[in-house]
Amino acid sequence: MKINQALDLNQLEPPERGARARERLLHEAMRIFADKGFAKASTREICQAAGTNVASIHYYFGDKAGLYRAVLLRPIEALTSEFANFDDPALPLDEALRCLMSAFLCPLSHGAQADANAECGMKLHLREMVEPSAAYKEVIAQYIQPHHQRVVMLLARHVGATEPDDALHHLAFALLAMVHDYSLSREFMSVLAPALLEGDEAVRQVLNRLVGYGVALVGHERGVRAAAR
Repeated sequence: MKINQALDLNQLEPPERGARARERLLHEAMRIFADKGFAKASTREICQAAGTNVASIHYYFGDKAGLYRAVLLRPIEALTSEFANFDDPALPLDEALRCLMSAFLCPLSHGAQADANAECGMKLHLREMVEPSAAYKEVIAQYIQPHHQRVVMLLARHVGATEPDDALHHLAFALLAMVHDYSLSREFMSVLAPALLEGDEAVRQVLNRLVGYGVALVGHERGVRAAAR
């Protein structure tokens, strides 16, 4: 009955109103899931915080699990849209790495609201790293794995490898961990080096250095392979 009411209500609303309702649900769900986890978060609490009917979750996402999956995907889709063309063969290595790394690093300079959203997304994904759910594993396999493979293929091209191997996976993980740590350890870094990430210019300097380190790592792997041959 409630689902039918939500459907009837939505048919009377303009599309932009429905889009706003869906956006509020995603925003509040991310905050509540990040604070409480999937099991302890209630759909009623999420809907109350978003100011929507309880049946709206069923209308927009199917069920609580569908909402959770959409919340998990949100920061991933935002991130991957930032580095869409990083593996364009026309890009030199340093520009490819800059495109890839800036997607992880530049949200640090996007202001308080971006910080709050990024903090919720990071908290949610850290919770999943400790206690991974079936939904998270599915999201990794379906949405993260293809991008990881793109990174590995980019590296293969720049070290002269004909196909991916374990060393290239190690290199891909090392490159991404290096930049990802600026999100994971930001509060820790702010204590040890308070000015390190203050302002756009500071973030640009960090990005320039990380790109340089990345080029050096790829050059090292290329040299290892050349010596082995």
